[in-house]
Amino acid sequence: MDATSTPSSAARRTEDIALDLLKFVASHANLSGKSTGSTTGFVAPSAAKEDDKVASLLELYTRCREAVEAPIEK
Repeated sequence: MDATSTPSSAARRTEDIALDLLKFVASHANLSGKSTGSTTGFVAPSAAKEDDKVASLLELYTRCREAVEAPIEK
């Protein structure tokens, strides 16, 4: 039996595709990496802003999984 045909492999593949989509969208929407503002080095980033960024990324990952797992309409 082919390893790619098992349900657990298919689920993992969906998660990988969603993660790749997340990386692509986040990089193009400036959600990943460090921000480069004019005050870089002068103001410490607040924990609230970092928490908001993490929450945004988790929400985006959920949306990416939903998009990848959605049935294809014909």
